[in-house]
Amino acid sequence: MDKQIKKKFWSRQRILLTIGGVLFASFAAYSLLFADRRSTLNAEKDKMTISQVTNGNFDEFIVVTGVVLPLRIIRLDAIVGGYVKEKVVDGGNMVKQGEVILKLENQNLKLNFLQSETEASRLVNDLQNTRQRLKVEKFTIRKNMSDLDFLTDQAKDLYERNKKLYTDKVIPEADYLKAKRDYEKLVSQKEIDVESQKYQEENAAMQIKQLEGTLERTQKNVQLWRETLENLVVKAPVSGLLSSIDVEVGSNISQGQNIGQIDDLNGFKMRVDIDEHYISRIFAGLGGSFEFNGKDYPLEITKIYPEVRNGRFQVDMIFSKGVPEGIKRGQSSPIRLELGKATKAVLLPVGGFFSDTGGNWVYVVDKNGGKAVKRKITLGRKNPEYFEVLEGLEVGDQVITSSYENFGDNEVLQLK
Repeated sequence: MDKQIKKKFWSRQRILLTIGGVLFASFAAYSLLFADRRSTLNAEKDKMTISQVTNGNFDEFIVVTGVVLPLRIIRLDAIVGGYVKEKVVDGGNMVKQGEVILKLENQNLKLNFLQSETEASRLVNDLQNTRQRLKVEKFTIRKNMSDLDFLTDQAKDLYERNKKLYTDKVIPEADYLKAKRDYEKLVSQKEIDVESQKYQEENAAMQIKQLEGTLERTQKNVQLWRETLENLVVKAPVSGLLSSIDVEVGSNISQGQNIGQIDDLNGFKMRVDIDEHYISRIFAGLGGSFEFNGKDYPLEITKIYPEVRNGRFQVDMIFSKGVPEGIKRGQSSPIRLELGKATKAVLLPVGGFFSDTGGNWVYVVDKNGGKAVKRKITLGRKNPEYFEVLEGLEVGDQVITSSYENFGDNEVLQLK
């Protein structure tokens, strides 16, 4: 007779199922309580730029572009208008001070000069004729005064003689009174003539002075017209390079029109364009540097042009310690323009991340390099190389500084 065998409760299969259930429940509990539920994205590490946070000097500067220009640029503006009769020197040639560049023609100016010269000649003749006439009149007055003096002396003698005879009752009263009246009349006439002579002399002097003044002004006018005609010949005001001359033979030029420029090659400066954002921080004396042939040359702002065009304004900078040898007009180069003194700071290299985060957060790589986690930060000043870190990062942290465009809003990057 067979013996009945009882089945064991903890069979191998049941033990395995129980262990599996416990493990599953433990994993579920762990996942629920401790697992990282942050959004994660797999990213390729070799396609990123990872930079280290460092401690160093923060140099507050901007990089701007400067163009080499002569230290002095002399504009050639037409002092008078006219048409170009002859073009003596072409652009691109050296000229000496006083050398003829252009010859202009203007018939109206020549006519005005001749009319002014004719008027001056007429005034000279009028002045000479007036002087001659006044001289003759002066001689006539002197002769008349001499005759009047003679008649007065005769009348005086007759009056005194008749007065004595009348006192002695030799002549009648009528003869005495007639001699008296004749004498007194001549005395009165002499007083009038003396006053008239004085007036005529003063009037003659005034006429001469007026004519001389008119003649002097007319002669000055003639001189001005002569100088104006001389300006029809355009000469170089200084020695230098005639860098441009924008006229051709036969073309008409208006008064004040720019016809070219001369570059003084005895020195150079840099004309720099700067973003209007920095206009309040730019002042004369601010320094910068310019690299040429492997050497740095210090620059200094000497002039600021406050006019803003297309969001930019210009300044002139001179080479404070000598002009680089071999530099050429029109050459452009980047300039490091200092905005302040260097200070110690925590530095984060500049990168494309800023356009995606505005500098409010970054991905920081963990020590193992296996993942990068989003972290809030605060940035301060910026130069072309570094951001100043105010909060959120420490020296030695590894930060992804390339663009975050493809990372979305994920909080963790799994680096492969």
